Amino acid sequence: MDKKKTLYLIGSLRNEKIPHLAKKLREATKLEIFDDWFSPGPEADDFWRDFEKVRGSSYKEALNNWAAKHVYHFDKEHIDRSDFGILVMPAGKSGHLELGYMIGKGKTCYILFEEEPERWDVMYQFAKDIFFNVDELIAQLKKDMENLEISEEEKEDQELQKIVDVINYNNFCARATLGELPKLTVVDLKKNMNNG
Repeated sequence: MDKKKTLYLIGSLRNEKIPHLAKKLREATKLEIFDDWFSPGPEADDFWRDFEKVRGSSYKEALNNWAAKHVYHFDKEHIDRSDFGILVMPAGKSGHLELGYMIGKGKTCYILFEEEPERWDVMYQFAKDIFFNVDELIAQLKKDMENLEISEEEKEDQELQKIVDVINYNNFCARATLGELPKLTVVDLKKNMNNG
């Protein structure tokens, strides 16, 4: 059974459009869209910071406490298991770090802008592409899915061919051991192996 492909939707906790975009992507693609990180709400980071300050923690200490470690490992686990990433702009440092990590892991990533940014940045070329329109992004994701299905079929064909090659080789060896094969040249050997 094929594993359903997953898309990690990267963005800001303050961006109210995240769950709506996730819903649209779910309805338009066969992908699992991961946006559960959004559920704590827009002030989650602020509440965490304030809590740690009351405890007397420095920023470095807070990053090593349980709450931060759990959130980090939760997000990282789902980033690691994802096949695709979309950074929804505007986004902050965490979103850009997550996008860079995913690209560094060889995952297909895109950036979705609401409009052309006032400040341009050449480094967004690390992403496979940028989009200003959700429907165009969805069309690209569908193409990516088709290409993945083709490459997975090709992998299955290659695996099947390896099995057939092993069976043919074993049959050839058995016939040779039993003396059922005449003296053969290297060309004949290759021919016999391929014909079983």
